[in-house]
Amino acid sequence: MSLWAGGPVSTSVRQDEGMITEQAVLPVIPGREEAFEAAFADARHLIAASPGFGGLTLSRCVERPSTYLLLVQWDSIEDHEVGFRGSPAYAEWRALLHHFYSPAPTVEHYAVVATA
Repeated sequence: MSLWAGGPVSTSVRQDEGMITEQAVLPVIPGREEAFEAAFADARHLIAASPGFGGLTLSRCVERPSTYLLLVQWDSIEDHEVGFRGSPAYAEWRALLHHFYSPAPTVEHYAVVATA
């Protein structure tokens, strides 16, 4: 579990084989971290209600405190790219969060190849 605003942020993250992990590096504008964290708390239900969602963690970088790492578990890439991003909830997510980023976040997807 990661820490966010001094407390736990994750829903219970599943790490089932076959799941996809979305990794988003979020470069928040310096000085806007507190407002971003508050907006994220308001927005998190939007992604959590999306079909195929399996959990998330939001972590803040220790060395670069304006940088955050968002990890989201999805049943498939399509659940993220088509389902969530194509939904009205994503438009609301963007409106709540995307004005905090500069430059735009880097988003990639990963499939599990080994676990311990």
